[in-house]
Amino acid sequence: MPKSVLEAIRMGLWDFEPPDVDEMSFEAADAMPGTPEKINILAERVRKGLPLWHKYDRVDMDAPPPPRPLRKSKQDNGYT
Repeated sequence: MPKSVLEAIRMGLWDFEPPDVDEMSFEAADAMPGTPEKINILAERVRKGLPLWHKYDRVDMDAPPPPRPLRKSKQDNGYT
């Protein structure tokens, strides 16, 4: 069983869907679609076995910047 979309393509598995990944475990992209920056972000996600798309990836110029994921605070074990 492949671990990423890239591995699946190499194996000829065109209908492969990677396992669900908690979107809090990777950041949404602020880069505009089609830009070299966005393509690099997508390539890095493939290398790491992450989903290509994040629910909050920027989709156009007028969209607000994506929210940043909450991170646990070391001091109070709460989220900041």
